[in-house]
Amino acid sequence: MTHDTITRLCLSHVVLPLATEISDAKVFTGRQKPMTEVNFLFCELWTADGLYGVGFAYSKRAGGPAQFAHAREIADNLIGEDPNDIDRLRVMLLWAGASVGRSGVAVQAIAAIDVALWDLKAKRAGLPLAKLIGAHRDSIRCYNTSGGFLNAPLETVLENAARSVEAGIGGIKIKVGHPDPRVDLERLTAVRGHLGDGFPLMVDANQQWDRPTALRMCTAFEQFDLVWIEEPLDAYDHEGHADLARRVITPIATGEMLTSVAEHASLIEHRSCDVIQPDAPRIGGISEFLRLSALASTAGLMLAPHFSMEIHSHLAATYPLEPWVEHFDWLDPLFNEHMRIEDGRMIVSERPGLGVTLSDRLRAWTVDSLELGTR
Repeated sequence: MTHDTITRLCLSHVVLPLATEISDAKVFTGRQKPMTEVNFLFCELWTADGLYGVGFAYSKRAGGPAQFAHAREIADNLIGEDPNDIDRLRVMLLWAGASVGRSGVAVQAIAAIDVALWDLKAKRAGLPLAKLIGAHRDSIRCYNTSGGFLNAPLETVLENAARSVEAGIGGIKIKVGHPDPRVDLERLTAVRGHLGDGFPLMVDANQQWDRPTALRMCTAFEQFDLVWIEEPLDAYDHEGHADLARRVITPIATGEMLTSVAEHASLIEHRSCDVIQPDAPRIGGISEFLRLSALASTAGLMLAPHFSMEIHSHLAATYPLEPWVEHFDWLDPLFNEHMRIEDGRMIVSERPGLGVTLSDRLRAWTVDSLELGTR
């Protein structure tokens, strides 16, 4: 039996600037400002046996300092603990911050630690994370989102789509939900014509329609043969999504904004989607994602994890049904290794653990950090 202990950990708050500010429907409807950066919480762990693990969580627009602050308050509980006992440590950290609940910032702070523990465990076994869990495939269908934001001129969206296809991306998703529905139809008509019939195309309304508008727009979109229509309604309107899923031919996708397994379980219970889109850093890490994955596969749902492809490529590889993974190149500067794309699919890393190491640029973008334990 192996008994190892965590001897040191480092938490880092990293602010990644975006090369181009982006806007989706939430900006066009006045609910949010354009996004110019992404905040990350990184956790690095070292053990007495000389092993190292790294994990991360993130937040957009707000919440980065809060994630770091919560992790800083609870992380000292890990020193001297056996890193192999991941779920026990997860529960211990939940109880350490029990008064702030089991969703949102609290579990997102724990997520960075949970991911680091899984990365370390896979490295101990000398296996990629997907192989440690048990993989169904060594590559996953992937689609690109980052070239289709609403603030990008249509010509730019078409150029970005062409560039993604040339790079081997297997699907294209564009943003919809413009206050003028004619703009959505014009852009979608142009993108479908540009890609050709049959090429996988998705749209994302980012929760900006009410129920009558969602039904009207989803019906109008039937002509485009979409893989899915994402977040047509508020993320917590499970009944509304369920009604759409029953009435619309195109699959309905949602789930990325939910921040716990319990919230996703309600989504599944209501049959609110055909495609479920959990985000491991948002719901508490890999441990919680695997719990949700079991529920989703039992319900026969398609899986398309949100963002964080460095983590989700491994997790999607373990899902019984053929999934999709979202390709974002925003995170490329944070790591020395990058995901490989071939023939429309993302290749799962064969390196131990997540298969990533932290770049010097990440260190330069660190705005706060904390070290605990001894070297």
